[in-house]
Amino acid sequence: MSFKELASQYINGEWKDGSSNLTIENKNPYNGEIIATYKAASIADLNDAYESAQTVQEKWAKTNPVVQREVFDKAVDYINENHEAIVNIITDEIGGTRLKAEFEIGLVTNLIKEAATFPMRMNGTILPSPIDGKENRVYRVPVGVVGVISPFNFPFFLSMKSVAPALATGNGVVLKPHEHTTITGGTLIAKIFESVGLPKGLLNVITTEISEIGDKFVEHPIPRAISFTGSTKVGKHIGEVAGRNLKEVHLELGGNSALVVLEDADIDLAVSAGVFSRFTHQGQICMSTNRLIVHEDVYDEFVEKYIKTVSGLTCGDPKDPNTIIGPVINERQVKTTVELIEKGIEEGATPLLKGNVTGNVIEPVVFTDVTPDMTIANEEFFAPVVSIMKVANEEEVLNYANQSPYGLSGAIHTRDVERGAELAKRMDTGMIHINDGTINDEPNVAFGGVKNSGIGRLNGEWSLDAFTTTKWISIQHTKRVYPYS
Repeated sequence: MSFKELASQYINGEWKDGSSNLTIENKNPYNGEIIATYKAASIADLNDAYESAQTVQEKWAKTNPVVQREVFDKAVDYINENHEAIVNIITDEIGGTRLKAEFEIGLVTNLIKEAATFPMRMNGTILPSPIDGKENRVYRVPVGVVGVISPFNFPFFLSMKSVAPALATGNGVVLKPHEHTTITGGTLIAKIFESVGLPKGLLNVITTEISEIGDKFVEHPIPRAISFTGSTKVGKHIGEVAGRNLKEVHLELGGNSALVVLEDADIDLAVSAGVFSRFTHQGQICMSTNRLIVHEDVYDEFVEKYIKTVSGLTCGDPKDPNTIIGPVINERQVKTTVELIEKGIEEGATPLLKGNVTGNVIEPVVFTDVTPDMTIANEEFFAPVVSIMKVANEEEVLNYANQSPYGLSGAIHTRDVERGAELAKRMDTGMIHINDGTINDEPNVAFGGVKNSGIGRLNGEWSLDAFTTTKWISIQHTKRVYPYS
């Protein structure tokens, strides 16, 4: 099947045009081909979506958990049956390579398998009371309706990361994908759940520009929780709006991850992890390695091997199975990247490897002679550009790594894993991996950052907590004597 045929809005179980006068073009980032043209959603459409989710949610929350679980089991089967079509839309809409598409689909199916366990994990607790004859019951219940806003880089996965757990814990959902990835991050997901029997109206997808709805997505009185993945700038604004409206908010924001190579590291392994962690999907991953912090004793060997490996990466058409680096998402991202590269050169960094820019394809750039005060050491590159920094000891490692305003992911390479673990404890980041890359996301392990990288944790029991709340119901079994009686 061709997912390009999906209409732009999915509201109350119906495929329809948005009621805004704004028309949006969805373009292939590699060749500029128009994939779809659609009418954007308006505030009226948004209101219909939230009301639909709220209406259907009450019945869904009471549905037998075995029946709920079957929906997610079937969703995995549907994805497997339509695997090739999903690969194609990821390539066409996002510019993802075959490797990237396969990687993303694998993440999605593992995530849904974990979410499928949630209906049977809505456990309650009975607690004792200091009052005679009282029984305290604490129930886990859905929050009600969840608003999800997803980004353009891994839209299938990062939309599903909130949508599947929210649905599996008994909630209704309204999803707003990024305007450049409306299919992969939105209507594809609606099509999957529609096809496997999710009640119509429980999941709604609106595709629109912020200029059409402003802050209404967050301010609307129906959603009780907002889950946002995207830039730190936008995330801070959403956090402020959600706070003013007393809504729970989960923010997965930018990163500036450091991969540390100590003097006792397996250099070949560190090089391999460092290349994968920087150049997968053109560096457009929040966990991507922006900074390589390398001990001076192994610096020359590491740089030589790293440059040799990066020089061999194939750039160009993401449809070519040999391509490793395809296009970044749009011209604006190219412009921002070029400006940051020029800033790095102006500030004294050496572009030991500097490829060409052709259309939206940016060939790899590797900077050396980078110091912590440079702009390129502090800004997040969402492109195939990396900085290598030389250090003399562990204290410099910590100073260089922790000076960043971000704190999402990281990695440490050393043959002494306990040394690495102790150093990891002192690095100011939400996640860090020993003898591995910075790109890791597992469906049962807490995912999230600190500082400008976000608030909250998702995956496994943390997603279970994120999309549910607790309700205390007490029962007084014996007659209680009150004051003033």
